[in-house]
Amino acid sequence: MKTTLRLLALLKPFGGWVLVSVVLNAATVFAGIGLLGTSADLIARAALQPGIAALQVAIVGVRFFGIARAGLRYLERLVSHSVNFRLLAQLRVWFYSKIEPLSPARLQDYRSGDVLQRAIGDIETLENFYVRVLAPPLSAILVTAGMGWFIGLVDWRLGLVLAGGLLAGGGGLSLLAFWIGQRTGVEYVQHKARLNAEIVAVLQGMADIVAYSREEKEKEHLVSHLAVTSQAQRKLVLGNGIINGLMTVLTSLTLVIVLSIGTQLVGNGSLEGYRLAMLAMLTLASFEAVNPLPQAAQQLRGNLESARRLFEISDQPPAVTEPLQPQEIPVVEHPRLEINKLTFHYPGRPLPALKEMDLSLFPGKKVAVVGESGAGKSTLVQLVLRYWDYDEGEIRINGLNYKNLDSTHIRRYFGVVSAAPYLFSATVRQNLLIARPEADDQELFRAIQLAGLSEWLKALPNGLETWVGEHGQFLSGGERQRLAVARALLSNAPFILLDEPTAGLDSLNEIRLMKTLFDLFQERGVLWITHRLIGMEQVDEVLVLQAGRVIERGNHYRLLATGGVYAGLWQAQQRVLWNAGPHLLV
Repeated sequence: MKTTLRLLALLKPFGGWVLVSVVLNAATVFAGIGLLGTSADLIARAALQPGIAALQVAIVGVRFFGIARAGLRYLERLVSHSVNFRLLAQLRVWFYSKIEPLSPARLQDYRSGDVLQRAIGDIETLENFYVRVLAPPLSAILVTAGMGWFIGLVDWRLGLVLAGGLLAGGGGLSLLAFWIGQRTGVEYVQHKARLNAEIVAVLQGMADIVAYSREEKEKEHLVSHLAVTSQAQRKLVLGNGIINGLMTVLTSLTLVIVLSIGTQLVGNGSLEGYRLAMLAMLTLASFEAVNPLPQAAQQLRGNLESARRLFEISDQPPAVTEPLQPQEIPVVEHPRLEINKLTFHYPGRPLPALKEMDLSLFPGKKVAVVGESGAGKSTLVQLVLRYWDYDEGEIRINGLNYKNLDSTHIRRYFGVVSAAPYLFSATVRQNLLIARPEADDQELFRAIQLAGLSEWLKALPNGLETWVGEHGQFLSGGERQRLAVARALLSNAPFILLDEPTAGLDSLNEIRLMKTLFDLFQERGVLWITHRLIGMEQVDEVLVLQAGRVIERGNHYRLLATGGVYAGLWQAQQRVLWNAGPHLLV
């Protein structure tokens, strides 16, 4: 019930148009009933060969109801679908506005294919709710009441039988259909979501699947998911067939009873014989109002499950609590980032990811954070970008506490070059403009030149308008990294976050890229996250993380001289580089 009320609340801005749609739908059904009724009356009376004057009313009625039905049906479809499409568009915007603050922290537990299914498939499923579940029942109530009263003018028993038949079809069979679809509808939505998630996962990992010759296994896996989904769908179709059959039986039964009573009325002289045809057509036409209701009821549980899946994500609190009245970050000549006694736990984990960490950064200073995987290095980047709220301590930028600032304003102070920079399936220009949408071509070419991609850009068939492919698949690993560097340069941010920027590169290209980065960002504050100790002599301070704690800090030469953990890591890496080639030693 709560989910239904929340769905109805979304209709509030369109309440007037929904009412118009209901009235038009009922008017269309009444026009259809009138068309069949007057047509039957005209044909039956014409068989008695009366004068043309006696048929004029019926002739005009057929023309009127025929034209009215077509016009009203057009208007009803126009209004109802217009409202529905506007509502779905609003629903998509609403859902995006809800999940955007949750990314990336709160969405880490969801598969990308599942989120995609919710954002597209589940919202499209709700079209059935607004088009078939909401307006038709209200129209059916009006038709049931109106036709029960109208037929009852002939004989109260006729009105009672017709109203009873319509209530049994629209109410009783709808409840039966809802019961049939209650479990199967939920299963179908859930199985369909899992199937779509599996398909997305397979497509994303296709290269590895082919490399390890897992095509047949993955095919079998997908076929098993498809079989389960198809089975649930077959149950829904079977239930729909049973309900349609019962509706046909109920319609015929109602018609037989109406004709039986009508025959009695003709026999005792209360009704002209030719009126039986009109009664039959009016009865059959009236069921047009309730015929779609059982199918809508059967789909209702699936619609509510789709809505529940949307609300499940949208109701999650963001990982970051934004201040009600955020302070403005003051513009200063020398921006400064300060981290004091920073402690953070991931939800559900007893041990801290970071514990009492201190760090300061300003333009021109370069800090490297090193340590083994899981030490807390990437967590630091997420906290600096304010993807999570920290538990204790504080982060300050230009003297103001993060928790008093708008996250969007904070992120403008940082350019990011990550281990796997995301490139959209778009042009080179569009991927660069993410950093600064107002940048002109001269600024784009300048950033590309500084990133060392000038010759690469000249070789492209369409220059800046060249398509880079999904995730930049038309680019090499080094080209993707350098394009990310160009994007960071374009941002003009005073601080640069390098999160394993050389991951996946060979040692020689790694050294070259790091030299490029330090040369380009020498006037900006650089926070470098890495487990590769290459180029450490170029940074001002090295922090060694272990289990979330800073166990050593200082410059490269001082840490080597102390002979601690850092020195051990560096010496081990030097041995690896020596084996790979003495020319790689740093």
